[in-house]
Amino acid sequence: MPDPVALDHLTLADGELFHDRKGRACPLPAPAAPLADTHGHLTSFRAHDPALALARAALVGVRLLVVPVDPVDDVPRKWPSVPAFLSWLDEQVELARACLDECAEQGFVPPAFEGFGDVPDLLDNVRIVAGAHPYGAAQLDDEAMSRLRELLASPRAVGVGEFGLDYGPYNEVPYQVQEEAFRRQLRLAHELGLPVELHIRDAAGDVRGGAHLDAARILAEEGVPERGCDLHCFTSGLKVMEDFTRLGCHVAFGGAATFSRSDDIREAATFCPERYLLTETDSPYMAPVPLRGEECEPAMVAFTAAKVAEVREAAGREGRAATYRALWRNACTLFDL
Repeated sequence: MPDPVALDHLTLADGELFHDRKGRACPLPAPAAPLADTHGHLTSFRAHDPALALARAALVGVRLLVVPVDPVDDVPRKWPSVPAFLSWLDEQVELARACLDECAEQGFVPPAFEGFGDVPDLLDNVRIVAGAHPYGAAQLDDEAMSRLRELLASPRAVGVGEFGLDYGPYNEVPYQVQEEAFRRQLRLAHELGLPVELHIRDAAGDVRGGAHLDAARILAEEGVPERGCDLHCFTSGLKVMEDFTRLGCHVAFGGAATFSRSDDIREAATFCPERYLLTETDSPYMAPVPLRGEECEPAMVAFTAAKVAEVREAAGREGRAATYRALWRNACTLFDL
């Protein structure tokens, strides 16, 4: 069980789950539907306890969390084997369940959502996607592919990812190697009948969006998996969004959509076809306003969903509640839940 100090931090005396660095409460936007974090790295926290993060996500109304795991970076570097990782994840879920039991004794319970049918509790709906990030494309050998297949055989597995193309300053893997790993994992998704989550990052200052252009070309050549495709952590503008939605891809908006200078991302969120909208955190990265600068966690998807609903309603696209319903429905559809 996490220590009492950690549990006290989860349920502060003022009843608010979120506080900024000065200790000021950040009231939670009330979700009009169950929330989905379609991409949250539960394995990469520096400050947060994974079990407490799961408990807090449940308390804000998150009912689906998709956790990426990498057969190069996570297994065997962090966990010696696939069963070891899966056992760790099971343990975090059970610890979170004990946390929620204690929270309930203090009067903190997850919100109920009427009119949405049989919505699972979050702790019964923690899923994984598995794939080799472009940083590890050169290490996607036969052994790594075997680990990838083993991960995807888990009952928790709902897709292949994150993989793709990264032309950013921190990736020195040659393009040809990245493309080969991209195609190899895309073909595996086709074989297994699974959707994919793509990581696409353009080079700094590349106004043409070279990585996105190359990714769209590869998708057109190989085919978008019948089960679907998700552009995770979307930080581009309207034109790039349209290039991928024309291919039938979902677009996942994260904390960057709330930043003051992200007008282009908000424009894309405003005009993204409703059936392709998703939300995510990409935790522990890019916490949304009003918690920017903090370590991000799955619960913070509540702020991003609120912003996406706000900008779409302001533009006359659809009402706030309709956007929330679409975000939940699209996540369940993409991952066949």
